[in-house]
Amino acid sequence: MVTRLSTYRGALLPIGLLIVWEIASRAGLFSAVVLPPPSAVASRWFASLIPALPYDPATQSYTAWLFSGELPHDAVASLSRVIAGFAIGVGLALPVGLLMGTSDRLYGLVNPLLQILRPIPPIAYIPLAIVWFGLGNPPALFLIALGTFFPVLVNTIAGVRQVDSIYVRAARNLGASSWTMFRRVILPAASPFVLAGMRIGIGTAFIVVIVAEMIAVSDGLGYRILEAREYMWSDKIIGGMLTIGILGLVIDGAMSRLNDHLLRWHRGLER
Repeated sequence: MVTRLSTYRGALLPIGLLIVWEIASRAGLFSAVVLPPPSAVASRWFASLIPALPYDPATQSYTAWLFSGELPHDAVASLSRVIAGFAIGVGLALPVGLLMGTSDRLYGLVNPLLQILRPIPPIAYIPLAIVWFGLGNPPALFLIALGTFFPVLVNTIAGVRQVDSIYVRAARNLGASSWTMFRRVILPAASPFVLAGMRIGIGTAFIVVIVAEMIAVSDGLGYRILEAREYMWSDKIIGGMLTIGILGLVIDGAMSRLNDHLLRWHRGLER
C-alpha cells in the first residue's frame, strides 16, 4: 500500500509538467517547431510504432511485421547493439579484474596504464574507432564494449581486493584449495561490487550507443534523432529521447531486480 502511494505521488510531478507544457504550447508561448506540445509528440510517437505496410503472411511472420514500424525497428537495433557490446565488455573485464584483484604483481604492473586510460570518455575514441573499423556495427560495438569495460573492471578489482582477510584465513585454516578459495570465498564476497559495476556498465553502454549511432550507423534511436534534427522534426526528436529514457528505465529496473535476486544471501533474504 505504501509503495503504491509513493508511486502515485511520484507520478504527480511528471503529469503536472506535461499539463503545463501542453497549456503553454497551445497558448503560443513558444514556437511549436522548437517545442511542440506533448499531444503532438505522443501522436508522432504512436504513429512511428505502427507498421508502414499491411500484414502479408506470405512475405513475413506476424512478429516481424509487428516490429517493422520505424520505432520498434530502431529500438531493437539499439538494444541489440547494447547487449552485444555489453557482453563483450563484461567478458573482457571480468577475467582481467579477477586476475588483477588476486595478484598484487599483476595489479602493480597494469594499474598505472588503467588509471591513464580510464578517465578518457568512450566518445573521445570515435575518430579512432571509425579509422580502425570503418562504419557500421563494429565501431559502435567497440565503443559500447569500451564504455562497459572500465566500470566492470574497476568494481571487480575493488571487490576482490576488499574481501575480508578473516574469511581468507578461515578458509586456509580449514584446508581450502586455491580454486575452492576463489569459488567459495573470493567470488561470492566480491559479487556485490561486480554486479554494481555491471549495472553502471549497462547504463554507460546505453549512453554510448546513442552517440555511436549518430555517427557510425544508419539505423537505431541515435541515428533517427539525428535524422529528425536535419528536418527540424522536434516532435520526433523528443519522442526518440523519451523512448531512450523508457528503455533505460526498463534496463536499469531489470538489472536492479537481477542484483536483488542474486544477492539474496548478501542481504539475509535467502531461505
